[in-house]
Amino acid sequence: MSALPSDLEIARAARIRPIGDIAAAAGVNADALEQYGRYKAKIDPARLTAPAPHGKVVLVSAMSPTPAGEGKSTTTVGLADSLARAGHKVMIALREPSLGPVLGMKGGATGGGYSQVLPMDEINLHFTGDFHAITSANNALMALVDNHIYQGNALNIDPRRMTFKRVLDMNDRSLREVVIGLGGPTQGVPRQDGFDITVASEIMAVFCLATDLADLRSRLGRITFGYTYDRAPVTVADLGVEGALTLLLKEAVKPNLVQTIAGTPALVHGGPFANIAHGCNSLIATQTARRLADIVVTEAGFGADLGAEKFMDIKARYGGLAPSAVVVVATVRALKMQGGVAKDQLGRPDVAALEAGVVNLRRHVHNVEKFGVTPVVAINKFSSDAPEELDWLLKWCAAEGVRAAVADVWGRGGGGDGGDELAALVAQAVEAPSSFRHLYPLELSVEDKIRTIAQEIYGADGVDFSVPALKRLADIERNGWGSMPVCMAKTQYSFTDDASRLGAPKGFTIHVRDLLPKTGAGFIVALTGAVMTMPGLPAVPAALRMDVDADGNPVGLT
Repeated sequence: MSALPSDLEIARAARIRPIGDIAAAAGVNADALEQYGRYKAKIDPARLTAPAPHGKVVLVSAMSPTPAGEGKSTTTVGLADSLARAGHKVMIALREPSLGPVLGMKGGATGGGYSQVLPMDEINLHFTGDFHAITSANNALMALVDNHIYQGNALNIDPRRMTFKRVLDMNDRSLREVVIGLGGPTQGVPRQDGFDITVASEIMAVFCLATDLADLRSRLGRITFGYTYDRAPVTVADLGVEGALTLLLKEAVKPNLVQTIAGTPALVHGGPFANIAHGCNSLIATQTARRLADIVVTEAGFGADLGAEKFMDIKARYGGLAPSAVVVVATVRALKMQGGVAKDQLGRPDVAALEAGVVNLRRHVHNVEKFGVTPVVAINKFSSDAPEELDWLLKWCAAEGVRAAVADVWGRGGGGDGGDELAALVAQAVEAPSSFRHLYPLELSVEDKIRTIAQEIYGADGVDFSVPALKRLADIERNGWGSMPVCMAKTQYSFTDDASRLGAPKGFTIHVRDLLPKTGAGFIVALTGAVMTMPGLPAVPAALRMDVDADGNPVGLT
């Protein structure tokens, strides 16, 4: 039996159409299209002649991720291709990959097998430069802040109370804590600083929640980067540089148009992480897709406890949109791992382990129902899945009253029939009546919003706030920020803040160690457990297998 081709080999063998053809078929008028070579382009929403947003949104989420892999992006692409194959006018809206995970452990984020967006190598690397622009805007802000302090500090900024860091689009643990300004009086004012990864920057969150260029400028101006010696917040507007930051982002904020192997148009734009940020592609891209298509298939990061909850309570709230259906991706392999099976034993049929691990899927599915949206379970098929395991899982879903289908979109995607059954179920769910609602009203206190998420979504008994977090709660109320939604920063691997607790744990407490007001993005980040805003690289980074061949073609990308 010959080895299956890699994702990169499949992508390189695919027939890719000129992006102008994809744009024309999607209804993008020529004046709104800005090409970046033959296969990538940006769309200027201000020049788009398509009508107001009308397309229905299908959100793709998942069970809690495991090292076994769930294939959420692959399912997103395969589902969209299958909906298009069934005659629906479809567009995809995805996040852009971050270089840190691409070169680290996670790999790329363009789907897999025959359900990929192309050109996968360019999307996974520098793409159209959006992340570079966001990194530059973030670091320009901090250069301007430190220069203001050095030049006399008219705003009375306290260097000890800075809440904004520099960023880099790379997993680099050595930059988590640094000291700057050393070397004498002409080198600046010494202070403790640090780096976050670009996808954790508030400018990334602002970029992804802005509705247009004017809203982007306004949100940038509202960013709080620190406090005065009198403990009053200091904003970008106080510094007077929101215009310069907008200038750096004015081209990046236009959504990027690419295509799937099957030729389905896809907007890939923005990319906040879902464990340390809100985990959704840009609102501008989603709304642009809704202007061009009848169904928009989009994705939220990690499991439904993180990305999907934040989509519902943050992105949907600010965007004035409501998902018509939510797909929860699960795999037999991941469910067995949730049931206690080691990764190297997952190839063995084990219905008992599947039964033990399915509690994780149950909690995610029922959580989706709390938002008044119809869940559909997509069982992403792997070649190692035994027929009896797939049959058991389908029967379990039926017993739970949940629509479910096996999707073989890795091997039978690209316009094939591997996702037809799933697409049919999703099309039915989209047309069914729904009553979307947020999990909590904004009038609740920040403390009660956190408790609501912890108890209703995670299944926690309660929440423990550290002394610093309690002080921050008082600051938030004093500064009038209490009406913002909450963005939980939590491990993606567990409903708890302990990554080792799999399944659907009970009898636990969520520990909030700090709160970070993101006044430009418009949410409060609650830091729990040991989650890091600057990840590190693994012992064997993916970068070690990457190269280019003699013709300049990429090698080793996944």
